[in-house]
Amino acid sequence: MRVATDIGGTFTDLAYIDHSGRIQVDKSPTTPPHFERGVMNVITKNHIDTIEQFIHGTTVVINAITERKGVKTGLITTEGFRDVLEIARGNRPDLFNIRYKKPTPFVERFLRREVSERINHKGEIIQPLHTHDIKEIVEAFKSEGVEAIGIVFLHSYINPRHELEAREEIKKLWPEAFVSMSHELTKEWREYERTSTTVLNAYVQPIASTYINKLQKEITELSPDKNYIMQSNGGTTTFSEAKKQSINMLESGPVAGVYGSAILGELIGEKNIIAFDIGGTTAKCSLIENGEMKVSTDYYIERDSRNAGYPVKVPVVDIVEIGNGGGSIAWIDEGGSLKVGPQSAGASPGPVAYNKGGTEPTTTDANLYTGRLSPKNFDYSVDMDKVEAALYEKIAKPFHVSTEKAALGIIRIANSNMLTALKLISIRKGHDPRNFSIVAFGGGGSMHAAALAKELGVRKVIIPFASPVFSAWGMLMTDLRNDYIQTYIQKTLDLNMDDINEKWIEIEQEASDKLREEGVPEKSVVFSRFMDIRYIGQEHTVKVPVPNGKWTKATMERMIEDFHRLHEKHYTFKLEGQETEIVNLHLVALGRTDKPALEVVENRGTLEEALIEVRSVYYEDEGWVKTNVFSRNQLPTGMEIEGPAIIEEKAAVTVIYKGQSLYADQYGNLIIDTGVGSDE
Repeated sequence: MRVATDIGGTFTDLAYIDHSGRIQVDKSPTTPPHFERGVMNVITKNHIDTIEQFIHGTTVVINAITERKGVKTGLITTEGFRDVLEIARGNRPDLFNIRYKKPTPFVERFLRREVSERINHKGEIIQPLHTHDIKEIVEAFKSEGVEAIGIVFLHSYINPRHELEAREEIKKLWPEAFVSMSHELTKEWREYERTSTTVLNAYVQPIASTYINKLQKEITELSPDKNYIMQSNGGTTTFSEAKKQSINMLESGPVAGVYGSAILGELIGEKNIIAFDIGGTTAKCSLIENGEMKVSTDYYIERDSRNAGYPVKVPVVDIVEIGNGGGSIAWIDEGGSLKVGPQSAGASPGPVAYNKGGTEPTTTDANLYTGRLSPKNFDYSVDMDKVEAALYEKIAKPFHVSTEKAALGIIRIANSNMLTALKLISIRKGHDPRNFSIVAFGGGGSMHAAALAKELGVRKVIIPFASPVFSAWGMLMTDLRNDYIQTYIQKTLDLNMDDINEKWIEIEQEASDKLREEGVPEKSVVFSRFMDIRYIGQEHTVKVPVPNGKWTKATMERMIEDFHRLHEKHYTFKLEGQETEIVNLHLVALGRTDKPALEVVENRGTLEEALIEVRSVYYEDEGWVKTNVFSRNQLPTGMEIEGPAIIEEKAAVTVIYKGQSLYADQYGNLIIDTGVGSDE
């Protein structure tokens, strides 16, 4: 039995393949701070007694960073480079902000220590490592209560010898210390980004390791062998590897839904997709073009229009995330404006509707009061009087409006926030959203997607089967994935074909050995090659897919043509007479796994049989409108439903508006026509 679990801020989701080969899904409340208990609760709830393969997504790493709950960390670096974290980069997001402050380093200056050593850009040793410096540093770190150490030496991405020697010396003096080496995390150049990545890995490594150990202890009886963690690159890795390179779990949970969207798009013939996930705490979106997820090493934590954030130089699926979800709290700021989020009621006490002590109105409470949600579908005893009172006292009364208008105002503000995220991932990056379909999932994705799509100009919305736990479903579809990125600065005109072919063979051999260790048979190994190329004199690069196998001069000429074409696509111009150079070699190594097939839904009855009730729902222009409410599990395939209408399922609701329509396809996905362009 293959089982996947995904921990969210409010719920822990489960997807598994049962003994008959069918996909089953469920969810249970998340149980902070002992998250592993929520995992075991949802597994036990479904009477799962044996697991052949276990895949897990978690927010433990990103939470530890954003909440500053990592461990005290020390940094050992090349003499003269202790202040790299302070200096950072000169470019900043808000050029005219005279009060701008650089990000506060995760390691204080007195815990950033230097050693004498030097390797040049060719990997040649200029000055040997003075190991006697290490002993003094370790003693100082011990006395200061440091728990984890990052090692970052200049040009170690070319030659890691000194980092290995330093770790060996530390382990002799302090065996229990957590040690992160930059060359194990990234072999790309850029000292600040490498240092930031290594420090963040060290900062969270003890937290992640403790969590994985607890989870492993709980799950071992059911799943003794094949246990995997979802990585930020859209693939999985083993528990043991995740404990070493914890920073690769940064977006562990969210990327599974993006990967699932790409797989679903391939199955139903949709290559251009905006994956849109609304949970209890956040909303996330990512763009898939021609069936390919956007994976980049130019990722930043806490970066926005005013803050530079912290760079993480590891492969991460390009995701835009905002603090708006079902549990986001509505509040009034000092200027008297209505705001929604980023504060969240979480799983406990949760929205007022949960009746667990929550007093602040949330997006969920607003959707409940306006009739989009039904009190009958909650796992808690809903007190509508408390919901109404919270909305009235906290929002309606200060604005001198009705409770209905206050609730609708909360929904509109939440939608506006989410629309900003959708524009950031599409329009702001040069993509026309009219050429994409939205795949909406998570507990709130289906409720908000139709309204957002219409405003964005998207014609089609797909609500996948198992949408409330779609990220967990995506994990069932994942392969093992390792990325190998090596800085390799070479002018393309001077390129020695024997050297680059030898380099590719070396990288592929390392990847094959790693996958073999992880139990992947040779026939299941798939390699994809890429190169980061730029024009001479440029700062940044364009990632170009390149062929496998042995290269010739003719191969290189075709790749340069591809670079010009892609550069024009990204930046609207190309310089065909300008000389080019390679910056990085990038190998994606996949260990393919067997994936469950989508089931074709059996023929069901009629729309009349699927109708649950007719309920009053409050809309912006029409006010209270009698609205048909259907059961998703009983919807007949291919039968069109005109809006306004509501489709209910366990843990999610789909809302369509006047002028929109939907039908269920053969796999049980809901296909929404948003009405965009119908009047043209």
